[in-house]
Amino acid sequence: MMLACAASVPAGAAESTYSHADEPIGTVREVYDGHLYPDIQANTFRNIDRLFPTRVVARGETVLPLPQSSHPLTEFKFTDNGKTYDLYDVLSLNRVSGLLVIRSGEILFEKYLLGNDEHTRWMSMSVVKSMTATLIGAAIQDGYISSIDDPIVNYLPRFKDTAYDGVTVKHLLQMTSGVAWNETYTDPESDRRSMLEAQIGQQPGAILDLMASLPRAAEPGTLWNYSTGETQVAGALVRAATGKPVADYLSEKIWSKMGMEANANWWLESPDGLEIGGSGLSARLRDYARFGLFLLNDGVIDGQRVLPEGWVGTASKPKMVAGEEIEYGYMLWPLHGSSYAAIGIFGQIVFVDPDKNLVVAMWSAQPKPVDRHGVDEYAFLQALSAYLE
Repeated sequence: MMLACAASVPAGAAESTYSHADEPIGTVREVYDGHLYPDIQANTFRNIDRLFPTRVVARGETVLPLPQSSHPLTEFKFTDNGKTYDLYDVLSLNRVSGLLVIRSGEILFEKYLLGNDEHTRWMSMSVVKSMTATLIGAAIQDGYISSIDDPIVNYLPRFKDTAYDGVTVKHLLQMTSGVAWNETYTDPESDRRSMLEAQIGQQPGAILDLMASLPRAAEPGTLWNYSTGETQVAGALVRAATGKPVADYLSEKIWSKMGMEANANWWLESPDGLEIGGSGLSARLRDYARFGLFLLNDGVIDGQRVLPEGWVGTASKPKMVAGEEIEYGYMLWPLHGSSYAAIGIFGQIVFVDPDKNLVVAMWSAQPKPVDRHGVDEYAFLQALSAYLE
């Protein structure tokens, strides 16, 4: 699929006042505890730029059009575990706040709920991990990073003589560093919550100091362990290798070139500091979908290659770790067939199925970080792929 952007928004045009800016919101601790009532939770998820300092991810001068399909998605049902569901069930039971289905570059379905509209920005959570990893691919393509097998201390010497000494770029991308990490979101004693507290403290370098203090649990490349902290190191790698703020590099390589319709913003660890590599990007639904289209096209925009050839195919496939197949790529989750997804807690998803030329962007406001969906999202996505013959 050739991606081409058409002029649609004047260069330098100011974005209109954000209509949700005065809504009451909760705290970031309440977000991760799952202690927000539904109305305040939705307000918070579309106003996360009020929780921490942010850096703008600037759009470009043109917008990639997303025309409406002449054959929209209307009558769709599927069965999972003996129960039949339709789109009304998925949207209602999973507290979906936005759903966009694009096939062959055309919109089959677009719906906003919980007070959102097409101008709303919504949090990414771990969807942004996939963007951070993608920027490592772009840095390799640009020559800022010589090889995926380079030790990260070549770029981040602060990690010499820590558990990250001996970890390669590839280990970082696969989350196989062997560095100990507890990801439990709701456990106040977990490493993930220690990272959040460091972020709340807003002291420059505090999160990387936390990462440098962690012990080693296994030799690099021998153990897979999901770690949001690892993505902060990945963001620091992008910053160090390119010499540019991560949000600026995302704008330069993808956001401004891909025809995004609005600026995004991205949490910072401290004022004017490093971006939070594993969460905190806030953007419009259509722009999340455009990122999916970028991946669908193997990282090529207007004939210009942004990612190494075949990068997305490799990044989205399961990996062998110590003789065991792990259903994780380079911060992308392989699903059915050749499909894959960027996935964030509370039900945030950017799904890509190359076999069906399909991209789905979905926002949700599920009540707890994990295991609170009413309909299995992956069963829904697999059924949608199968339905679109």
